[in-house]
Amino acid sequence: MKRRYPNEFLFAAVALLLIVICSQFLYAPWVRPTAHALLTDQARRQSDPTYIPERSLFVIVKDYEQETCMIMLLWAVSILTYKAVHLRREQRVLETNLVHVPDGVRILPEDTREYARQIEAFEQSNGSSLLPRALLVALGRFAATRNVQDAANASHTVCQTEGDRLDSELSMLRYIAWAIPAIGFIGTVRGIGNALGQAQKAVTGDISGVTSGLGITFNSTLIALLFSIMVMFLLHALQRTQERFVLDAESYLDDRLIRHMYVR
Repeated sequence: MKRRYPNEFLFAAVALLLIVICSQFLYAPWVRPTAHALLTDQARRQSDPTYIPERSLFVIVKDYEQETCMIMLLWAVSILTYKAVHLRREQRVLETNLVHVPDGVRILPEDTREYARQIEAFEQSNGSSLLPRALLVALGRFAATRNVQDAANASHTVCQTEGDRLDSELSMLRYIAWAIPAIGFIGTVRGIGNALGQAQKAVTGDISGVTSGLGITFNSTLIALLFSIMVMFLLHALQRTQERFVLDAESYLDDRLIRHMYVR
């Protein structure tokens, strides 16, 4: 089998490693120092009591929970992109006329071997995909049983099995969509804990520690929910495209092959 794409697990692992490295190069020298400078502008605060620090994106995403959520988001996008590219390759096969059967011509059980050779030649040069597998199964079942209904059921079973496989392979993306809000909740708990730890200072009039802890709480919750919505949208879009692909493959089988089968 000709493989044009790397193993998906290897791709996901390498993508995660690269995203973590890039995130560290981004956060360590730029994001956190900038956010720290915005939060510690003490000189201006002392000279202008009415000064309110600017609500900056750097401050919102500076904490470790937000960084982790961003890593998970980019990881999900990379996996989604890999699957989308692979699915597009499968969809292009549907645009190919693998079974050259003119209108009015019937496929008899004795003719299946010739049509199977055409499909096998396509597989050898283009790699395995759903449509050639389903076509070969249908032709093989038709030659063995001489029953059109058996051939149709066998080919549709292949499509349904492929649909179940595609759906099961979305489990990692579903985990990421669940993990992002969970990470945000960790930041929420940590922020509330920090705020409660500074409650004694708030009694004396210094509420900076409490506001800092609450800032962690709200920022992590905001980022986690926002990123979770994005991942879920992309996940459902991919799932819809996969389901449509399976249905199109079944329609292809019925229109291009099954309806031409005939038993004397």
